[in-house]
Amino acid sequence: MKGLMIPILSRMLASVLGLLYLVSGRTVGSQDVTSSRFVCNAIPPGAEPGCGYGPTGNRVQSSSPVEDELRNTIIQLRETILQQKETIVSQQGTIKELNSKLARCEAAADDMAQGKSRGQGSRRKEYGKNTMGDLPRDPTETIDQLGKTMQTLKGRLENLEQQSLRLPSTNSSAGGASALTPLPQELRELLRQRLGALETQLLQKVAELEEEKSQLYNETAAHRQRTESALNSLMERITELEKSNNAFKSPEDFKVSLPLRTNYLYGRIKKSLPEMYAFTVCMWLKSSASPGIGTPFSYGVPGQANEIVLIEWGNNPIELLVNDKVAQLPLSVSDGRWHHICITWTTRDGFWEAYQDGERLGTGDNLAPWHPIKPGGVIILGQEQDIVGGRFDATQAFVGELSQFNMWDRVLRPVDIMGLANCSAYMPGNVVPWIDANVEVFDGASKAALEICEDRAFDS
Repeated sequence: MKGLMIPILSRMLASVLGLLYLVSGRTVGSQDVTSSRFVCNAIPPGAEPGCGYGPTGNRVQSSSPVEDELRNTIIQLRETILQQKETIVSQQGTIKELNSKLARCEAAADDMAQGKSRGQGSRRKEYGKNTMGDLPRDPTETIDQLGKTMQTLKGRLENLEQQSLRLPSTNSSAGGASALTPLPQELRELLRQRLGALETQLLQKVAELEEEKSQLYNETAAHRQRTESALNSLMERITELEKSNNAFKSPEDFKVSLPLRTNYLYGRIKKSLPEMYAFTVCMWLKSSASPGIGTPFSYGVPGQANEIVLIEWGNNPIELLVNDKVAQLPLSVSDGRWHHICITWTTRDGFWEAYQDGERLGTGDNLAPWHPIKPGGVIILGQEQDIVGGRFDATQAFVGELSQFNMWDRVLRPVDIMGLANCSAYMPGNVVPWIDANVEVFDGASKAALEICEDRAFDS
């Protein structure tokens, strides 16, 4: 901003100085038209160019009102330049202050995100502090000041043009009587051009400042919205951790047990799903039921009870249903030991992947291609839904234990899935995280403490 404003103000000053020289030359020629001699006088240090000084260095008073007006205009323009420089410095400070505050907000969000560690660690005591309300100063004051300066300069220069249409000159043939002679057309045209150029430059600068202000506030609003969203998510996470059952060492270290094949034992996830165009669902399973382990989970929405289902029914292989379309998965988990299962799916071509214990065992496509997962349904653990949230069939019930049911709205990378399976990474689902306060159990289903990595190591 400073780089743009200083050249504009410098050109304004040069333009007015040029007018002073032209008018001063015209006045000198009018007052002594018969003389062809020029007198050069020394100018005292610090004096203004263009002002008359005698041979002794004393300033010669001019009787021309036009020269006085031009001199006053130059002085005021210089004051305007100094004021605009101070304004530029102030605006630079404002921009630096804004950047500093945005950086502090980002750093605060990163610190809070890094402070999370599997439900343990320190609690933030001052997360209610509002750091978003302290916005930078509005540059409207600068724009208004430029507009007022432009109007003032325009008015003064127009007034100067009106007064400059005539200059006092000495008519030697009339015995020294003063006569009024109009300025030549060339000088009047030059004044109009200078005035138009100054007005154009100031209007351009005002437009640039308006655009910069709009962009700055748009970026600030967008960044504030992202930061507030991240802080709200962290607040929800902290609240859930504080409300979780203290019987568990950590809110995610538990399992759900479904010991009987009935139509009334089940668990339910309190959170629903948004509209999704891809998903990854991972969980730990332990079952020795036969025939078939049943339905580890199902997701039903109004109008489609089988929106997403994972089921092994009878002697059939494990199947994945999306919008009631079926794909058979090459998985085997009915040996009574803990297994890590991950299923990925994307609406593009209906492509799916099946992982067991970190290894990808199968892929396929054309499973409900281009179908978006519908929002607002119900996730049931251990039962297959014939209507949303109910009408369970005991022959399709899951028998066993499950833990760490997490869901994401994207396809996880193989390296991420391997990290979850070998307990080298902790990555809760961004859509459905496995948290004690997020899981309800009903009619004989139970929750118990479980550190899956330790139990799996003992199990193996």
